[in-house]
Amino acid sequence: MEHPNPEIQKKQDEFLKICPEGEKDFHKRHFRIGNVACRYHQLSGSVNRETMKLYFNEWLEGLPANIKKDMKLKGFEACKRMFPFTRYVNERQDIGMGEWMKQHLSAEDYEYYTNSK
Repeated sequence: MEHPNPEIQKKQDEFLKICPEGEKDFHKRHFRIGNVACRYHQLSGSVNRETMKLYFNEWLEGLPANIKKDMKLKGFEACKRMFPFTRYVNERQDIGMGEWMKQHLSAEDYEYYTNSK
């Protein structure tokens, strides 16, 4: 899966062109996994603003006190694209990251992903 940002995809392609042969497969795999994860987090952008704000307040309640305080100070606008929050949103929409990754990666890449956590 390609990166959703054409500029980043272009940079990945350019990097792979100059990458030493012995390292190319490693970097290709990491790009594939990262690109799938990026697209997963972008899914939260399709949730309407009102629901996102409701989820934001729920999310805050589940955070440790020190982190909750910091995220509350940052506010919804600053947090709405942070990976921990976008994952929370997706999971509230019944889109789990593990299953998403499994569906969008090859069996080999998924096994690598699950074993490298």
